[in-house]
Amino acid sequence: MLSADIQIVLPELALALYAILALLGAVYTVKDGAAPLLVWLTAGVFLLLAAWIGTGDPATATAFGGMFISDGFARFAKVMILVSAAAVLLMSENYMTRRNLLRFEYPVLVALGVVGMMVMVSAGDLMSLYMGLELQSLALYVVAALRRDSARSTEAGLKYFVLGALSSGLLLYGASLVYGFTGTTLFSGIIAGVQDAPSLGLLFGLVFVIAGLAFKVSAAPFHMWTPDVYEGSPTPVTAFFATAPKIAAMALFARVLFDAFGGITAEWQQIVAFLSVASMFLGSIAAIGQRDIKRLMAYSSIAHMGYALMGLAAGTAFGVQAMLIYMAIYVTMNVGTFAFILGMERDGRPVTDINALRMYAKDQPTRALAMLVLMFSLAGVPPMVGFFGKFYVLRAAFDAGLAWLAVAGVIASVIGAYYYLRIVFFMYFGEEGEKLDAPTQPILSGFLLVTAAMMVFGVINLFGIEPMAAAAAATLVN
Repeated sequence: MLSADIQIVLPELALALYAILALLGAVYTVKDGAAPLLVWLTAGVFLLLAAWIGTGDPATATAFGGMFISDGFARFAKVMILVSAAAVLLMSENYMTRRNLLRFEYPVLVALGVVGMMVMVSAGDLMSLYMGLELQSLALYVVAALRRDSARSTEAGLKYFVLGALSSGLLLYGASLVYGFTGTTLFSGIIAGVQDAPSLGLLFGLVFVIAGLAFKVSAAPFHMWTPDVYEGSPTPVTAFFATAPKIAAMALFARVLFDAFGGITAEWQQIVAFLSVASMFLGSIAAIGQRDIKRLMAYSSIAHMGYALMGLAAGTAFGVQAMLIYMAIYVTMNVGTFAFILGMERDGRPVTDINALRMYAKDQPTRALAMLVLMFSLAGVPPMVGFFGKFYVLRAAFDAGLAWLAVAGVIASVIGAYYYLRIVFFMYFGEEGEKLDAPTQPILSGFLLVTAAMMVFGVINLFGIEPMAAAAAATLVN
């Protein structure tokens, strides 16, 4: 009979064991010949685990003395992480194989990174938080530099590693201050220790912890790694960076703020609101001059993390619900957008210059229409689902008395609409340039069309994620 603690962490253990066995099996057998099979197998394991976690016992449980928490909030985040990681793996197999980039290490590293993300969202202690964060980060540093013969990819991995080490140092310094002033690393102990007026040293620790976490969600002014890493990494890896790790980091952010510092909302609310405003405006303004679509999506992600942080800044259960809904919609939009970007080729070579999309709708009307829907949704144009994601976080901020933050969000959204609509303009108007290749990968077209359809038909009831997000937020903010 398994102990109660082991039963609670069984999904994470199962995935870690799968990654180890896959690594050993590939090393001692066919090596890179097994890579395509491993990609599909790993995606299948992710989806099975998502189904297991999503249909599991809804009760809140803790393991290892409170270091690991299994609750509705963690389960909601884990299902999103696993499903988005599976989608990106399935989209990437053909692209990586054709460019001789597919190594057996790729799906194994993604699996280990996902284990780290699952530990992050269930962390109930500063120690388990850091273990999950570093397991995720180390895997991401390696996959960023997967294209070993490319100076850009190597630079992306190195830059991510160096700046990631800096952020880990900030996080650890903050954690040590928090431990020093509360005498515990458990979130339940920290929140009990800060109910009274927090000391100045503890507030310094909180600021350093928030700075370390802001780096992980690529919030301004800790965003400096994002554009170069997005541009330099292989495109499927960029798609992965834009999805699962964002959910994990944002969920961890919420977990730390509410589980450890929920008693001093007023102290961290203004910091998170500042990060939100800085991210929204920097992402929206800096993206305007971008010509590389991957780099544009990097600044887009910075802006979108600003909107998600607006939900957290509200400091309420509805704010957390709005953040979860926003992240679910954001990741869906990104999966579709990167399915389109992965299909941008000329003479079999990847193209990332947005000028290549001029009059694209003339040759590929269906794909252009799907991309138009996704761009409108990312811009927050009604009645697309992306509009409702922004409406939720704006309403959460307004209800929490942060009307100025909601107004700033609307202004940033109007600015940001320009670069999304410019892509649409290129596809439908302007001078016709050298044509892109016709799409040859049904799986990419499938993801593009399905996610675009979800942005249109999801307006009916957001596919029922509202009550699930509300229940998840209620378990965190209690």
